[in-house]
Amino acid sequence: MCNPKPSSPSSFLCSPTTRFSIPNKATDLYTDDQEELKRWPTLSEASEEIKAIGRISGPTAMTGLILYSRAMISMLFLGYLGELELAGGSLSIGFANITGYSVISGLAMGMEPICGQAYGAKQMKLLGLTLQRTVLLLLSASVPISFMWLNMKRILLCITLPLTYCSAISVLLHVPLNFILVVHFKLGIAGVAIAMIWTNFNLFLLLISFMYFSGVYKDSWVSPSMDCLRGWSSLLGLAIPTCVSVCLEWWWYEFMIMLCGLLLNPRATIASMGILIQTTSLVYVFPSALSLGVSTRVGNELGANRPARARISMLVSLACAVALGLLALLFTTLMRHQWGKFFTNDAEILELTSIALPIVGLCELGNCPQTTGCGALRGSARPTIGANINLGSFYLVGMPVAILAGFVLKMGFPGLWLGLLAAQASCAMLMFYVLCRTDWLVQVERARELTQTSVTDTPPSPLPLVGNLEEILCINDELVQSRSLETDPLISSTTQTLH
Repeated sequence: MCNPKPSSPSSFLCSPTTRFSIPNKATDLYTDDQEELKRWPTLSEASEEIKAIGRISGPTAMTGLILYSRAMISMLFLGYLGELELAGGSLSIGFANITGYSVISGLAMGMEPICGQAYGAKQMKLLGLTLQRTVLLLLSASVPISFMWLNMKRILLCITLPLTYCSAISVLLHVPLNFILVVHFKLGIAGVAIAMIWTNFNLFLLLISFMYFSGVYKDSWVSPSMDCLRGWSSLLGLAIPTCVSVCLEWWWYEFMIMLCGLLLNPRATIASMGILIQTTSLVYVFPSALSLGVSTRVGNELGANRPARARISMLVSLACAVALGLLALLFTTLMRHQWGKFFTNDAEILELTSIALPIVGLCELGNCPQTTGCGALRGSARPTIGANINLGSFYLVGMPVAILAGFVLKMGFPGLWLGLLAAQASCAMLMFYVLCRTDWLVQVERARELTQTSVTDTPPSPLPLVGNLEEILCINDELVQSRSLETDPLISSTTQTLH
């Protein structure tokens, strides 16, 4: 149960004197009374919020399913090539996730809180400016990743709806590409990799074409200028913790693949792990879409000075996440004997997969709420808390349990998944605790400070009274960052008081 008396995120590890005082003039600027922050949403409010989140999460989930089918097709063709190729392909995909996709995905999520709160505050031009900065950031990160991938053999020897349409078209081309390269030209694993690269390129071209010809970018577009090279600290301050949070979770799965190599018959265990990771990727599509929806909704409501609405978005999304977790458990339990047959006919791989699938379903009971909770934290510009929760849960809880169960207790392959279950359970509980102890008045003040949509009493370190968030982020990045009220309840023991 959520605490009916909100408190700041730092309060449950800080001294009892910790408090946050709102200036008297600011009270007229809030559209919600404090009493609104102490009640549960009504059925009609929950229904309206589900519709609002669904308008964002629905097309996102469809896009995710379509893009997932691309990886599914690749795994099917790898299974067609044989057990060794399926295991080798799983390792290759895992390595790409560790060194590339997790980093790019995490950095890209850094723009969510800025864009969400800017949209709520009607700072439309900031959307285009943030997009330009993020593209430059991702290109900068892609250069060393590409160089590493191109030289990997040498290194290893040394040691929404339009998006859905574009994704569908690119994936439709993915099937014939795989068939031509793998079956016709006999390129094997290299053919699967080439097909994935070409499909990514097709998706990029289709998205760029849609944006250009539809004119959807016009309201938020700003011409490239030196502003793209300034104001990076605010973006990096959100992108880097988000990237760390994503990487910590993604890397755990690849760590499990490496542990599989130490078990008996590593070919079968690694191949089965690849199938199970594809299964979790399929299930992850839905909480990931829900996470994006709640991140956008929370950011919009905080930017518009509506803390009670942001809290309702968080509560409704967590309830939906629990329902998704139960559906995932039902799916993996009912399909445990049939699911592996989509990928391979090897009896040993099928047996390992059927044993572990119910444990995977239990993991999703924790994964769905914690993924959604991460979205709420991103929407309120608190990614550092999510990163610390993932670090503690996956590597201080999950990893020891996996090693203990898998190797010390001789449980083998299922023991590794019990480690993930322990990690997801602890992660979900910590995330739930942090969100229920959140003071949404603190968060709306932080958002209001960031977007500067109204004038407050003069603080100790005043911000320039301008209405343009682009100028604030460019000129006073360090000042805004230093005055951020974000604190990590897992490690901080300092008190903060804003007058």
